[in-house]
Parts: sequence; structure tokens; C-alpha cells
Amino acid sequence: MKPRLQTVTIGGQPCAIVPLAEYDALREDLEDAADNAVLLRAENAGGESLPAAFFHRILHGESPVRVWREFRGMQIAELADAAGVSSPTLTAIEMNGDSAPEKTLTRLAEALDVDVDDLK
Repeated sequence: MKPRLQTVTIGGQPCAIVPLAEYDALREDLEDAADNAVLLRAENAGGESLPAAFFHRILHGESPVRVWREFRGMQIAELADAAGVSSPTLTAIEMNGDSAPEKTLTRLAEALDVDVDDLK
């Protein structure tokens, strides 16, 4: 679909005016293309893959640590023990998106048997 487009100059810059519905459709197409690019890079990198339902949870902003923990069938306390971190720390990482120090992420990745980049 070719969007209906009107051009104007604002502040000396050429700008495009597109009907909102068409803008929303273009934005969704762009987001889909970005998601597909992530999926393609993951497929080309080899390694373990997540079922689509788990992968989409990460794409939609859910904590990768939580998604991988649940995929592995682990409870919070079990992963916390395996990684040598406290359950409250792990809960904060999963619930609040708190950024964990690289050392903590590395221990979580080892306990989950994933690459540390899979948890970022």
C-alpha cells in the first residue's frame, strides 16, 4: 500500500503529512520488520531457540530472565540458588526490569544454560 502523502516545509525542513491510520500501519510494518530481523539474526547465529510464544514475550518487553527461567521450568528460588543470588534480587530483576550487574547476569546465564546476551 502506498501511503497518501502531503509534503510541507516546517522550520526550513521538508516534512510529510500522512493520514494517521496510514502512519499507524507503516509503523506496525516497521516494527514487524524489526522483529523479523531479530528472529533472522537469532536463527543465523545457531544455538538454542525458544518456542515462538516465549520469544514473543521477550519481544514484547517481558524480562528475558523470567522468560528463560519459566522455559527451563525453574522457580525463582531454584534459579536464585543456582546462580548464587538472593531471591529478592532475582525478583527485582524480573519484575522491575532492574539492570543487573554483568557479574550477576553472567551467573544467571550459566544457571540457565544460555548466552549472557540472551538475558539483555
